[in-house]
Amino acid sequence: MKHLFTLGGLLLTSTFSNAAPKITVAAGDYERRNTIVSFPFKDAKGKALRAAGGTLLPLQSRGDTAFFILPQLEKGTAAAFDIVEGPASGNSVDAKRDGAKVKFTLNGKPVFDYQAEPGELPREDIKKSYVRGGYIQSVWSPSGRLVTDDFPPNHIHHHGIWFPWTKTEFEGRHPDFWNMGSETGRVEFVALNDFHGGPVFGGLTSQHQFVDMIAKPAKIALNEAWQVQLFNAGNGTWIFDLLSTQKCASDSPLKLPKYHYGGLGIRGHRDWNGAGKTQFVTSEGIEGTKANETRGNWAWMGGLVDQMTTGIAVLGHPQNFRAPQPFRAHPSEPFLCLAPSQLGDWEIKPGEDYISRYRFIVRDGAPDKDELNRLWNDYAHPPQVTIEK
Repeated sequence: MKHLFTLGGLLLTSTFSNAAPKITVAAGDYERRNTIVSFPFKDAKGKALRAAGGTLLPLQSRGDTAFFILPQLEKGTAAAFDIVEGPASGNSVDAKRDGAKVKFTLNGKPVFDYQAEPGELPREDIKKSYVRGGYIQSVWSPSGRLVTDDFPPNHIHHHGIWFPWTKTEFEGRHPDFWNMGSETGRVEFVALNDFHGGPVFGGLTSQHQFVDMIAKPAKIALNEAWQVQLFNAGNGTWIFDLLSTQKCASDSPLKLPKYHYGGLGIRGHRDWNGAGKTQFVTSEGIEGTKANETRGNWAWMGGLVDQMTTGIAVLGHPQNFRAPQPFRAHPSEPFLCLAPSQLGDWEIKPGEDYISRYRFIVRDGAPDKDELNRLWNDYAHPPQVTIEK
């Protein structure tokens, strides 16, 4: 019996039995190299994939989905793998709780921290309303250089990688979940459901809530779930995914009028602050602040850290709302945002999940446009997997 699945950035659920002895992976129209591949398979513990010639590839499952890293496959070709008993594999990707944070490492190197419960404010003169949890607090490059910032002095409400909305309407009120100093809205950490490591990936799931502080008493407008996965994709590159699911917490929608920012935000290294110090490049070849209010499949932001160029790219999934989503590239600060509200009024409605998928690529050196296009194709047009039973 054969079942065909198109897989990749989407996490699928399936009741497929874990007794399948073989899979076939078809590259499709793209060259594959260190590509993240997934397929329905319930329990990969103690299992591996054996390629022709006997090479074993680690296999790891989460829920009903298994993942592995495909080393190489030319476009238009296919490769078969047997599912076999595999040797015990250590946690190449590790996740450890450290106070209010979950720290992720890959082969012992720090990659990013997730700030769960709110941490300490960096200065005594900052209002307590700015305290925040539920975001990716720090991202490091493979060389160990810090790529993001937290509580920057000129925008203390910016935090690594975070996801608030700015201009909103909720039940006739206008809470601002982005500018926390206004004390009209805030995004709160609720719970860390789990965190895990493994040979192929590590990750976490968590819960947040968007609170309207204008309402008396305060009222929750949205509930949000995060799923974060860091992959052991090798090749001097960090690759991690963020899946955000936002739901109305009541029968009232959250209306989002047209606005130039709000949504997924990334705050770059403090050394990039100041006109001309931050570099931006998009999939459309637009560079610098000309990238502002343009659209593309991906955008890269970077600059010099300890005399080396390094940076972070965000890849938007083609199934995201209004994909390719517009960018906000700040004219004088290291700030990048994917802002669907630039394209006009919209709303998150009761009973309809608002799902956003992003992949992050962190590398040292200048941005390689061809490589980023290849990685976006892996994410947006993943290999097809045929399972034989």
